[in-house]
Amino acid sequence: MSYQVLARRWRPQVFEDVVGQDHITRTLINAIKENRVAQAYLFCGPRGVGKTSVARIFAKAINCESGQPGIPCNKCTSCIQITEGTSVDVQEIDGASNRRIEEIRELRENIKYLPSHSKYRIYIIDEVHMLTKEAFNALLKTLEEPPEHAKFIFATTEPHKVPLTILSRCQRFDFKRIPISLMVEHLRKITDAEKIKITESALILIARQAEGSMRDAESLLDQVISFAGRNISEKDVINALGILDNSIVFDLAQAIIQGSSKKALKIIDKVYNHGYDIKVFYRMLMEHFRNLMVCTIDPALLDVVEEEIDNLCNQANLLGTEQIQFILNFLLSKEQELMFTYNPRLFVETIIIRLCNIKELFSFNDLIKRLEDIEKRWALFSDKKNLEIDTDKEEKRVERLEKEEKTEKEEKEEEKEKDWDGFLEFVSQKNKPMYNVMKGWSLEEISGNVIKIRPDNKGFSVSYFKQKDSYEALKSYIKEYFGLDLMPKLVISKQRQKKKAQVSGPVQELLNIFQGKIIEEHKKEENHEGIS
Repeated sequence: MSYQVLARRWRPQVFEDVVGQDHITRTLINAIKENRVAQAYLFCGPRGVGKTSVARIFAKAINCESGQPGIPCNKCTSCIQITEGTSVDVQEIDGASNRRIEEIRELRENIKYLPSHSKYRIYIIDEVHMLTKEAFNALLKTLEEPPEHAKFIFATTEPHKVPLTILSRCQRFDFKRIPISLMVEHLRKITDAEKIKITESALILIARQAEGSMRDAESLLDQVISFAGRNISEKDVINALGILDNSIVFDLAQAIIQGSSKKALKIIDKVYNHGYDIKVFYRMLMEHFRNLMVCTIDPALLDVVEEEIDNLCNQANLLGTEQIQFILNFLLSKEQELMFTYNPRLFVETIIIRLCNIKELFSFNDLIKRLEDIEKRWALFSDKKNLEIDTDKEEKRVERLEKEEKTEKEEKEEEKEKDWDGFLEFVSQKNKPMYNVMKGWSLEEISGNVIKIRPDNKGFSVSYFKQKDSYEALKSYIKEYFGLDLMPKLVISKQRQKKKAQVSGPVQELLNIFQGKIIEEHKKEENHEGIS
């Protein structure tokens, strides 16, 4: 007789055998007992959590000839044929390979015939979301008003791809991922029955690797048995499945807590040299710090075995909520960059070294918080002390302070009136382009209603104020800042004009081309207004 894998040999045959889906099995059993069986059901959920197994059990339960309501006997002809997949009244259809409208039309033609031996003709369509739009449309009328002897059970991992018109005609059941503790318990039941010796930690590794899928867990256990025989340790599971030991992630988190960059780099080097995927290791590290965060809120929410909860909570207490959240946010923010880097090892090493120095950052933050706390306490002490002061004296003190403040402000304003640098700063806030032109200028003098300004040697800066808008803007800024209606005049010396001519870019280029030169004579200073 050929070997039958564990996933098939241990497939549930009654609702009681289904692991982790009590909310569904109980509802279906009650529906059968109360004779409230619907015409169509939709089973949704991740892979390997029992969707098609429950569909088969349900088909047996409503067609069983001798069992109690909701409990198939697994001995009558109908139950045996459904279990073996040979029943002509229960058809399992793969939605991925029978997705066209032709197959659904054929189904509609056959559904009108009465069942051969059983009470109902049952159609189980797996991965129903793979059907074409036309195939779904062909099903609509049949689902809404099927023959009394016909029942539909749809299974899918992607219910969002099923049209709403189909969803509205089905009773929907959402299957959950199976918790690690329940998977370990079921795997222990299998190994005991198969007379396999395996450590608890090895079972935990297998369950964690299955990610909530019981079928995957049973397949992995089969693989490990093939590798290690009937005496299995945690090391055998690691070697057989090529997975990372969770203790490595725990040790790396401990190195981060201790601030030991050297220890952290050794762990990453070990992971890399053993050929493990650095990106997978990074995701495991994020998951670990996620568990630490949950520990600070409610350890009961963790989907881990009880033996690990104490270790996680101890680490969480060493870090504290604020540091855990900071580390987790930092890891999440860098995840996308890691996906596109050409050197994942270097990238992860850089991140881990920064996290190892997190204590210094938080020590500085603690110091700032303490200073702020002292400041708040001093403010409260000052307030209490001020309450003891006589009201009249307090009012006089406030008036005196306001007067001194006003006098000081006026003195500063007077100083500011004569401060050219202050005016340039004022212009920079009002008009950045004008400030860039004037930032090298200086104040010559203020005489009467005229303010003489000496520009730098750039020709553009002088021509800029020959434009009426620029000149009027400068005049308005002078009036607003100095409080006087002054006429701006630009003072340009002979030496500056000559220098400007010599260094003018475009003119110099022409001179270079034609090998020429400029001769200028200026006998006295000239005063220029922007517009006169």
